[in-house]
Amino acid sequence: MFVRPKKKLGQHFLTDKNIARDIVNHLKAQNIEKVLEIGPGMGVLTDFLLENNDYETFVIEIDHESVVYLRQYIPRLEGHIIEGDFLRINLAEKVSDKPFALIGNLPYNISSQIFFKVLENKDLIPEIVCMLQKEVAMRIASGPGSKVYGILSVFLQAWYNVEYLIDVPPHVFDPPPQVQSAVIRLSANGRTELGCNEKLFFRVVKQAFNQRRKMLRNSIKSFSPRVEELDSILLTRRPEQLSVEEFIDLTNNIERLMTGSQEQGVLSREN
Repeated sequence: MFVRPKKKLGQHFLTDKNIARDIVNHLKAQNIEKVLEIGPGMGVLTDFLLENNDYETFVIEIDHESVVYLRQYIPRLEGHIIEGDFLRINLAEKVSDKPFALIGNLPYNISSQIFFKVLENKDLIPEIVCMLQKEVAMRIASGPGSKVYGILSVFLQAWYNVEYLIDVPPHVFDPPPQVQSAVIRLSANGRTELGCNEKLFFRVVKQAFNQRRKMLRNSIKSFSPRVEELDSILLTRRPEQLSVEEFIDLTNNIERLMTGSQEQGVLSREN
């Protein structure tokens, strides 16, 4: 039996077992009991995951044809296959309410959505090893000052240390993608609290990068009419120049201005 790669699912099956072994070997999986593989396809990574008895391997697969293949050819997975959409399932209910690691050759068309799902469940996911489009991998791993540093870079680096591991050429896939691929590892950085209003932090980062060519003076002015009270040097910078810590400080300062504006409004109405 052979599973036909489906374009609508963004499937590009890795065929090089040496690279598959290398990817799995980059998974540290310390102090965890379970590993969840996203989109195993025909199980090229799964075989190597199952060789490690230090953790229990689960897979989630949306493609029914792949599920049938895995049940037939990798019987050790019996009871460990979740047929469904990673983006839609409740991870705590379907996988574990205790920390587990993620691994996989991510569908390139939804990789960003997968990472936002990871952020929603960051307390459950201390480590991710994944292959994705090289452009996205570079964006996630890049630091302040890089042209590709952006929203996803800041959000993920707020909670994870990111390592760019290896490049993977197109010819080791079936079918070969039209883009270069890369493998990265994300490991929890130990932060338990962001140190600012988390919802406002997300809004500030998104607003800033949605107008990334503008200076912060212009991109964040919608938060408060008092933004000019912020440090004048900061206001002349662009979002790609700010580190995670600086975005946290910026969020706290904006919240202070917003709160101050509300208090002034109340006083004006009372007078």
